[in-house]
Amino acid sequence: MAINEMSDRESTTRPGAQSPEETDLVQIEPVSKAAGGIPSIVATARTVWAEMGVGRGVRTLLKLNQKDGFDCPGCAWPEPDGERSHAEFCENGAKHVADEATTKRLTPEFFREWSVADLSLQSDHWLGKQGRLTHPMVLREGSTHYEAVSWDDAFALIATELNSLAHPDEAIFYTSGRTSNEAAFLYQLFVRQFGTNNLPDCSNMCHESSGSALGETIGVGKGTVTLEDFNLATAIFVIGQNPGTNHPRMLSALEQAKKNGCVLVHINPLPEVGMTQFKHPQDILGLLRGGTALADLFLQVRINGDVALLKGIMKAVFQAEEGSPGAVLDHEFIAGYTGGFDEFVAALKAVEWDEIVEQSGVSKEQIQEAADIFINSERTIFCWAMGLTQHKNAVANIQEIVNLMLCRGQIGKPGAGLCPVRGHSNVQGDRTMGIWERPPDTFLDSLGREFNFDPPRRHGYDTVNAIQAMHAGKATLFFAMGGNFLSATPDTEYTADALRRCRLTVQVSTKLNRAHLVTGAAAMILPCLGRTEIDDQASGPQFVTTENSMAVVQASRGSLRPASAHLLSEPAIVARLASATVGKRSDVNWLELISDYDRIREHIARVVPGFENYNIRVRRPGGFYLPSAPRDRVFNTPNGRAMFTVHPLPRHNLQPDQFLMMTIRTHDQFNTSIYGLNDRYRGIYNGRRVVFLNLDDIREAGLEKGQLVDLFSHFEGEVRVVRRFTVVPYSIPRRSAATYFPETNVLVPVRSVADKSNTPVSKSVVISIRPSEDDGKQSNRKERNE
Repeated sequence: MAINEMSDRESTTRPGAQSPEETDLVQIEPVSKAAGGIPSIVATARTVWAEMGVGRGVRTLLKLNQKDGFDCPGCAWPEPDGERSHAEFCENGAKHVADEATTKRLTPEFFREWSVADLSLQSDHWLGKQGRLTHPMVLREGSTHYEAVSWDDAFALIATELNSLAHPDEAIFYTSGRTSNEAAFLYQLFVRQFGTNNLPDCSNMCHESSGSALGETIGVGKGTVTLEDFNLATAIFVIGQNPGTNHPRMLSALEQAKKNGCVLVHINPLPEVGMTQFKHPQDILGLLRGGTALADLFLQVRINGDVALLKGIMKAVFQAEEGSPGAVLDHEFIAGYTGGFDEFVAALKAVEWDEIVEQSGVSKEQIQEAADIFINSERTIFCWAMGLTQHKNAVANIQEIVNLMLCRGQIGKPGAGLCPVRGHSNVQGDRTMGIWERPPDTFLDSLGREFNFDPPRRHGYDTVNAIQAMHAGKATLFFAMGGNFLSATPDTEYTADALRRCRLTVQVSTKLNRAHLVTGAAAMILPCLGRTEIDDQASGPQFVTTENSMAVVQASRGSLRPASAHLLSEPAIVARLASATVGKRSDVNWLELISDYDRIREHIARVVPGFENYNIRVRRPGGFYLPSAPRDRVFNTPNGRAMFTVHPLPRHNLQPDQFLMMTIRTHDQFNTSIYGLNDRYRGIYNGRRVVFLNLDDIREAGLEKGQLVDLFSHFEGEVRVVRRFTVVPYSIPRRSAATYFPETNVLVPVRSVADKSNTPVSKSVVISIRPSEDDGKQSNRKERNE
């Protein structure tokens, strides 16, 4: 049996490695009783003032998410269409802005002092705290240190490597969800003119399952609601999502819905304080009164028990219909707009209640309570995030939500619909702009007509396939437009080995991260402007655009002086690289396009449906909505109907000593950006290497609170291991475990992926747990936590 081990001293790829000042004991405190409130205000002020200074910080935050300001570089939750608060931001959004707009600078002198090997021993937290990158840097083959390089030389080096490949498919072009519409459109154009569709992106690792599920069933891979629908809804179900940490501004919408009389249901393996009690930081009376209780019902489902739970709700709905024929199901909607209903009903009837209760971990009585809420609601919204999308059966999870909503016609009417909540500010917009390894022919046809070329038709690599291609030597050049690829991806050691097999790895970045330290034979760092900064081009200051979770396209204008005179915007980096690489092989005047971003948008308007009169409409305060056919009950599926689907109950045959583990974020991080070492909502301080377990499971395994343990994942005869995690008793279902990513991404096998979407299965990892060898600190840790 092979064991892939990540040891503390031997590995330089391990995300979350603790630097010397971070080896103090993990503190386990009581969980928070409410999200937001005074602690949120204090945390925001402390972070922003420390990174940006008081005056500069306040001025910048007052521009955040404003109609004449810049879009938050964090999550993709939308802003109100009408009047906005002067403080239209959350704690984590402010942390993200402070992280980007820090006054600290990381200059070439830093890289002369620090070798790549020495930097690799530092933690992700430490790396991110060193400041903004100021110059393009190159790590030449055989060198131990990065050194400064001119932009012209950088582009020439990359172009030479690209043009020396035997085939364009040997290059991989990754995209982060922060990339603007303008940069993403130029990027995919360049990549396709170069000759490949190898355009993996971060969506492959998060909401790809949502796109696959919704595309098959309602004809489009996006949600169907607007923010106004939250004001009209009579019930909102939040499933597999922790908005208090991952989308905090969503709590304002939920609070208002609750005040409007809406019933809120939270379904999740962990109770999250953000769905329990919310103290709006801008509501002084609310702060004094203790805030607003949110979830009316909490269903603590087992990890990956969602299909069973949703089938249970549907069985209860059909039983209610049998008792009151015609009063529960929307027969007119089902007959007029859907397909596959009879097959769906037959499969649902075959599922037994005992199976549902066993697999979900939720009692029949509680499931009935949730069903009653759904039945009595005339306008229902279902929200979800990666708690549903990162399982083997992730597509089935989401399609069961669609099944439930179709039963009562809860799609395509005000106050009701589907709401996949995206995790990065323009991940949805990037896909709209063509960042996709499997583009439809209609898009390629339109792109080819606009730019007078024949785009490649062969599908490219998604993220998992890209890692495997690099590992197999089929791809030898890796280019990343933003992100922290190594820390974001599964199977860390395998992915690191894949990157090391490349001839060249290139990262477009604002700050130092681990992806800069695990490289090909040669590597480059290309520093770019942040969302907060002024983007000055030949025709003057520019703005970029983004698309949020609810398909609103809006302008974003930075207001800060760039961190360095040597930074380029993302569109400028793409255009200059394209000019150096494809040159006279292309009819595109790349440099003319970036002199005025209106020219890029003119092309987008002619290529991408829904962007007609782009430059005019996006200049309207608040931007514009893209069309959504399902909102009008138009379903662009092969038969023109929204489709019911049939799925089996997922089964996990755990051995007696095994657990099903899910990875989660702390309240002090955004994706792979680590702002601090605390997770105050869950009561964790001064550390990240923890494993949350049910207290009964801890006792049964002979473990103790605060004990150090090693985690072993099991997949197809392979064993992967991470060492020295602290046991934390928590409210979590039996035989379930939760850990923070990216620390435990090493346990996620690269071949363990969701059906259809190929998304890494980061929320259903089979693990076993063993005590670590005592290093002399274990007993102290126990005493401190008692």
